[in-house]
This record gives sequence, structure tokens and C-alpha cells, in this order.
Amino acid sequence: MLALALTAAAVVLLPPATPASAEAAPAAALSPAIRVRDGRLVEANGSDLVLRGVNHDFIWYPDKNGVFAAIKAAGANAVRVPLGMGHQFRQTKPEEVATIASLCRQNRLVCILDAHDTTGWGQDKKATTIAEAVRFWTGLLPQLRGQEDHIIINVANEPFGVGGDWPWVQQTSDALRRLRAAGFRHTLMVDAPGWGQDEAFVMRDNAAKVRAADPTGNTVFDVHMYGEFDNAAKVNSYLTTFARNKLPIIIGEFSGEHQWGDPDEDAIMAYAEAHDVGYFGWSWSGNQSQYSYLDLVHNFDPASRTAWGNRFLTGPNGISTDTREATIFRNGTAGASTAPRGAPVQLKVVDVTPGTVRLTWKRGTSGTTYQVVAVHGASESRIVSTGSADVTLRGLNGSTEYTFAVYARGLLGTRSPRSAPVYAITPPAV
Repeated sequence: MLALALTAAAVVLLPPATPASAEAAPAAALSPAIRVRDGRLVEANGSDLVLRGVNHDFIWYPDKNGVFAAIKAAGANAVRVPLGMGHQFRQTKPEEVATIASLCRQNRLVCILDAHDTTGWGQDKKATTIAEAVRFWTGLLPQLRGQEDHIIINVANEPFGVGGDWPWVQQTSDALRRLRAAGFRHTLMVDAPGWGQDEAFVMRDNAAKVRAADPTGNTVFDVHMYGEFDNAAKVNSYLTTFARNKLPIIIGEFSGEHQWGDPDEDAIMAYAEAHDVGYFGWSWSGNQSQYSYLDLVHNFDPASRTAWGNRFLTGPNGISTDTREATIFRNGTAGASTAPRGAPVQLKVVDVTPGTVRLTWKRGTSGTTYQVVAVHGASESRIVSTGSADVTLRGLNGSTEYTFAVYARGLLGTRSPRSAPVYAITPPAV
């Protein structure tokens, strides 16, 4: 039985079941953005956020917007989207960025936006600099401001070629400072040099120094695991170093095979699972014919998976096996059932803290009272009766998913059918 108390308006309507649950501690002030805490990526409400998703080649296929729904249906909780800056690739327009952000939210996906034209700078003559990427992002701030709860900014994709003498530390640190000064409150993601693979361990050995350049500390590191990561020992050693030093890392790209070395995809996925590290497979569809082995589905058809798609999506440690939707998309959403005629309607979760959930619904006729219940599968527990349609449940546990519903009672005491349930996920107690 849940130990819950309830307040409606400013009046205490029901005492708590136990003295300990009389009043939840005030919640700590929370940033509205995805952020880093204790070396891990967390949501705005403090819940752990392990991103598992797919890269979608928006630069080349800006009209394939059905991909977002297909990636979600495949079990992903996130998508990484390359954007063009007008150097190596066609420049992505501000209105396209706004569309991508909207599609991510509509499809309940955390979105990593990636400035792609920096790929291989110093070895690819068409590539541009990290400084140019900062200018690119600054121009998009109007489209990105206010969406920090589901968008991460990947500052510069694979910003240098191979070698250990690139000014990665200086230029990446400067980019973080400049983006914060420009007003970005998003979590920022920075890529390794060496075409993203950090073959000289420049990022691994200097990550703490770069993180210190971000005045908010909300920087996550991104490694791309292709041919450099061709055995389990290399994968585990690299990820363990970041975990041991409490430095957040994501595997932003990897594949089952590659023309320059054979990645150990089994180890990559297994150790990502072991370390609770996010990962993104490259890529959904549309790679050039000589690279078709990188496609997860044939010709953008979600019903026609490639061998790599089957491995990545439904194989051991695949994204369909242990991927949780971000709580911002689950909190306050309706359960599976539809409310029958006569049941209370418009039940909503309007506020959540580690110890409380506030519910509102549409008020019925004069004299109607309501009974709030917690739903546990096929059973339920009564919580409180009230004459209000705005209540706060107290004494809840942090890091817990609850399901609530409401009944109405008329003047003669007849109880209505049960409302459609809603989910509420409480954040961790800090």
C-alpha cells in the first residue's frame, strides 16, 4: 500500500499514512536542460539518460522525415542528425533545423544535432574548422533556444584527421567557452580527433581539461568506434578510462564492418551496456552503394532490415532490448486504455518532484467528489477522496514510475468508470 498524502488548493484533505511521509523535502532547483551529473548524462529532472539510437543522414535526405517515426518504432530513444554547414555539405537551413527539432519531440526522441562539415579537417581539403562550427551554431540559436530538455548540440563532427599534434584541446575548449557566452544552455557534445576514433588518445588523455573549459560542466564526449576498435580489450579499456574518471561519453557512431578495419560490434554493444554508455549505429539508410553494408534498412523501408540492422536493432544488447524512453516524453502521458463514457477526463500530470506528483483533471458537476487510485497492472490501490480536481500526492519514492487514475462519485454515491490512467516518473532524490 502506498504511503501517500494529498493537498488540494491550500487545504490538507487527507493525512499521510505514516508520519514520515507527512511532507516531502523541497526539490532542489533543476536546470531545464539535459545535463551532466557525477560523470553521467541525466535529464532535467535528474533521471539517468542512456541514449540508444541511430544516425539519420539528413544532409543527403532532407525529405525522408518518416525516418524519425521508423527509428522510434524500432526501439530507439534518440536520433543523431548530421547537419550541413555549406562547406563540405549543403547548408541546412534554420527552418529545417526547426522541423528536425519538432519531429524529434513529436516522435519522443532525444535529438543530437551534429555540425558535420568539420569532418577530417587538416586532411580533407573541403572540411572546415571548429571555429566555423561555432559560428554555424550561433546562427541557429533562435531555433534551438528553449529545447534544451531534448536536444544536445554535437559541436563539430570528427574535427581533425589522424595524428597526435592537432590543437584539439585548445580549439575545443575555446568552442565550449564561446558557445556558453553566446547563450547556449544545452548539453554540448565534443568529438574525438582522428576522424572521431581518437587513435592517439588525445581526447581520452585531455578530456578533464576540456570539460573544465565549460563553465556549466555540461559537456559529454563522443568517440566513433570503427576500425581502431577491432577487439574487446580496446573497447573496454577506452570506456573504462572514462567511467573511472567520471567523464561522460557516448559512442556516436559505429558499425558492424568498415572498409578501414573491422569493428568489434559485439564488444562495443556489450561494454556499452555494461558501462551504461549511450551508442548510435551508423546509419538508418541511404549510404552510397559501396558502403551499403552500413545501412540498417534497405531503401528506407523499416520492414526490410539488413544483416547489420538485425544485429543492431534486435541482436544481443541491441537497442530494442534495454532502451528506456526519456521521462520527459512519458511523464503525464496517458496509459494504454481509453476512458469509457462517464469517466473523469483530461487527467494530467502537471508537476513532479522526487517525492510528489500533482494531478489535475476536468471538474464535473457541482457536488461531484473524486477518488484517486494508483494502478498496478490489473489491480489498484485507493489513495484519497477529494472534492477538488487539483491534488498533490506526497510521500512518493524517487526514481519510480507510477500510474494514477481517477473515479468520480455523484450526489447519490454512484461511482463512475475509471479515467484513462497517466504515468508519472519521479526523479532521483538529490
